[in-house]
Amino acid sequence: MVSAMDKKLDEKFMRTALAEARLAAGEGEVPVGCVIAEGDRIIGRAHNQRETLNDPTAHAEIIAITQAAEALSSWRLEDTTIYVTLEPCAMCAGAIVLARIPRLVFGAADPKAGACGSLFDIVRDGRLNHRCTVDDGVLADECGALLTEFFQERREERNGN
Repeated sequence: MVSAMDKKLDEKFMRTALAEARLAAGEGEVPVGCVIAEGDRIIGRAHNQRETLNDPTAHAEIIAITQAAEALSSWRLEDTTIYVTLEPCAMCAGAIVLARIPRLVFGAADPKAGACGSLFDIVRDGRLNHRCTVDDGVLADECGALLTEFFQERREERNGN
């Protein structure tokens, strides 16, 4: 059970992840943002950069995990929490497991590609050597609205509206 203090901290970090997602939208990227915290300190923060970098692996989570590992001088992110505005995909869920991140907090569920409870549940799969706890739905309405608005604008642009 998440305490009131933890809930406030979760919302604070998710708002920072939302700010990253807005940066992505401003760059024409799918608006997903990510923050990795150790305690109350941010050690990694990023947004999607697939279009910018022409890199299919340049998801917010992957970039933030790399930053956090550099900040801690270790690939083992054992005392951290990862905050993501959208449920991670299979690639990112795998990276969370490999980085030994013990806790995932995400905003909006992703019924089409989510790998942390929607389509798959990689981060809690008992067959793997590491699992993490998942708290979902944190600021879900805001996270979902940002994505909905982004894709609606893209459809309107394609239709010439």
